[in-house]
Amino acid sequence: MRYLLLTVLLLFTLLRLDGQELNSPQLSQYLADNPFVLSPTYAGIGDHVKVRLNGLTQWVGIKDAPDTQSLAADARIGNRSGLGVFLYNDRNGYTRQQGARLSFAHHLTLDRYEDEFLSFGISYNFNQFRIDIEEFIDATMDPTVTDDRSTSNHNFDVGAMYRINKFYFSINASNLLDKDLTRFNPVFEPNHLRNYYVYTGYRYTKNKNSKLEIEPSVLYKIFESDGRSETDLNMKFRLYDFEDYYYTGINYRFLNDQIGKPLYIAPFVGFKKSNFYFGYSVQIILNDILAYSYGTHVVTVGLDLFQGISNCRCTY
Repeated sequence: MRYLLLTVLLLFTLLRLDGQELNSPQLSQYLADNPFVLSPTYAGIGDHVKVRLNGLTQWVGIKDAPDTQSLAADARIGNRSGLGVFLYNDRNGYTRQQGARLSFAHHLTLDRYEDEFLSFGISYNFNQFRIDIEEFIDATMDPTVTDDRSTSNHNFDVGAMYRINKFYFSINASNLLDKDLTRFNPVFEPNHLRNYYVYTGYRYTKNKNSKLEIEPSVLYKIFESDGRSETDLNMKFRLYDFEDYYYTGINYRFLNDQIGKPLYIAPFVGFKKSNFYFGYSVQIILNDILAYSYGTHVVTVGLDLFQGISNCRCTY
């Protein structure tokens, strides 16, 4: 089984790592105890049904700035599989997009005594993108656009994840198919949507009785359309009160050719009380837009339902 793991990771590594997509914008939402929004491999990890509602408002203070709402839910099906759904609605200036992602994951136990697991995931994506010319102030803004243009795209994501004890490592490929450009200009509009990313981290506690948990993590992503790559460096602290907890941390995102010039720094806080979850993050944008914007704000609320729907070790 270990040789199977090494083979899978090697195949993913050999893929060319780049991409850009039609999808919900992904900032720090995954750090709100919701990594399923990153990867289908997380579907069904947890002995409950996890529901997360997210509101993302970018560049507050700037007219027609991007605004996004999303709903993510995943649940265990049987002892070794999981299903998940992700819905989103995004507005950005004169463009609108709505979409859905349906995911399936299967979880294998490599060593039950060492808590060693291997997961595979796949998602089907549907996206509808529209240019809303009804909002154009001046009809001469773009004379080539004379009607409400829209397109629908179907796509797929795949991923694999390895976990042992409190260490996790996942590798994923998103938007495997090219975009349909029949309603747009194929010369200037990139149609390669693929991006590839690695997400890894470790949840450290001093001992079994410690109430403090420290979780450093890294998200590395490369985009195929223009060859860009970016990295998130994250540090998260959880303070447990029996089954409840409070957390805080920071997210640092930068382009990999500009390590010392972050795109933003995002402190975040949150808590889980009984079955209720709340998280908040603010992205402090460190470029020229800072003079015009109050930053980007992310709010997450959620519920953990039907605790104990599975007693398999790989749910934890």
